[in-house]
Amino acid sequence: MKFPLYIAKRYIFSKSSNNAITIINRIASLGIIVGTMALFVVLSVFSGLKEFSLSFTNEIDPDLKIESAKGKSFEFTAENLRQIKGIEGIESYTKVIEERVLFVFKNKQQVTYLKGVDENYQKVSNIQTRLFSGTWLKPETFQVVVGFGICRNFSMGILDFENPLQIFAPKPGKGTIDSPEEAFNKTEVLPVGIYSISEDLDSKYVFADLQHTQELLQYKPNQISAIEFDLKPDANEKQISQQLAQIFKQKIVVKNRAQLNASLYKMLNTENIAVYLIFTLVIIVALFNLIGALIMMILDKKQNLKTLFNLGTEIRGLRQIFLLQGTLLSFFGGLIGLVLGIILVLLQQHFELVMITPTLAYPVVFSFENVIIVMITILILGFLASLIASSRVSNKLLH
Repeated sequence: MKFPLYIAKRYIFSKSSNNAITIINRIASLGIIVGTMALFVVLSVFSGLKEFSLSFTNEIDPDLKIESAKGKSFEFTAENLRQIKGIEGIESYTKVIEERVLFVFKNKQQVTYLKGVDENYQKVSNIQTRLFSGTWLKPETFQVVVGFGICRNFSMGILDFENPLQIFAPKPGKGTIDSPEEAFNKTEVLPVGIYSISEDLDSKYVFADLQHTQELLQYKPNQISAIEFDLKPDANEKQISQQLAQIFKQKIVVKNRAQLNASLYKMLNTENIAVYLIFTLVIIVALFNLIGALIMMILDKKQNLKTLFNLGTEIRGLRQIFLLQGTLLSFFGGLIGLVLGIILVLLQQHFELVMITPTLAYPVVFSFENVIIVMITILILGFLASLIASSRVSNKLLH
C-alpha cells in the first residue's frame, strides 16, 4: 500500500505536462471545497433555525408533563404528592388544568384553551419573562393573562373594569338542554397581563388561577388535567419518567418536550434531512468533475502505468494509485471546505453579518455533529467517485 500511496501523492502535488489536466484537477478540487463549505453552512443554518423555532415552545413547555391516559383529568392525592417529592432530579412541579372554552368580549367570540395554573407555575415556565404588558396573575383571584394574538382579535386591553372578559365552559353531564344557561358555566375575569411568544402560542392560551378554573369546570379540589415538571440539569429524564409511571400505576402518560411538540420536531427533522439530501446531490454533481479529472489523469499517465505494469505492478496496485489520489483529493478538499465553512459560521455568530430583520440576526449553530456528518459524506462520496474512475485501469488499457 505504501507504493501506491507514494505515487498518488506525487500525482496530486506535481503538475501535469498537460495544462488542461492541471486545470481540470483544480476545478475538481474547487468543486469539492465549495460543495463541502455549502453543505456545512446550510446544516449550521438549519440547526440554528431549529433551535430558534424550539426556543418559543421552550418558554412555556416543561421538561416533563404527565397527562391522564384515559379522559381529560385524573386525581392528584396527598400520597402522590409525597411520592413525587421523593424523586431525585425534580426541581419543581406545578398542577395545571387545560380545557377548550368559549371566550366572549364585546360581542366577539373565540374558542381556545383556558389554562388554570397554581402559584408554582412560574418556577416551571418562563412565561413571566415574556410578558408584553401588565403583570402576572395573583393566586385565588379572577385575574387572567392573555396572549397578544387574542388581545388583537378582541381589540382588548388590560385592567378594563367596565368590560370584563367572559368565559363559557360546557357543563358536564347528560340529558336534554332547554336553554343556553343550562349548557354552560359562565364567569367573568379581568385581564391583567399580556404575553407575547410566537404567533401560534399568542392565540392559544389564556392563563387563569387553578382554583377558579376548577370551579368553572366543576372539578373536584384534587382533580387536575396535568402536572408539569422542571428537572435539575443533571437529572435522568428516562428514570424519572419510569418512577412517575409507577406512582400513578400506568394511569398517566409521561411526555418530554420532544413528545409534546412531536409534529414540530418531525417537521424540523424532515426539513433538515431534505436539505442535507439536496446539497449532497450538489456534491455528487461536483464529484463528477473528480471522476473526469482522474480518468484524464489515467490517460495522461498511460505510458507510466505501462512501465509500472511491465516492472511487475499488478492491475490492482495501479488502480489503488488513482483510488488513493481521488480519496486524498476529497479529504483535503473537504478539510479546506470545512475550515472555510466553520469560519463563516463563527463570523455570523459573533458579528451577525446576515440579518433577518434590523434587530434579528440569521440564526446559526456550530455543531461538531455537523462537522462529522459533512466529513463522512465527503469521504464516502469521494471514495465511490475514485473507485469508479480507477476501474478504468485495465489490461485492455495497458496493451
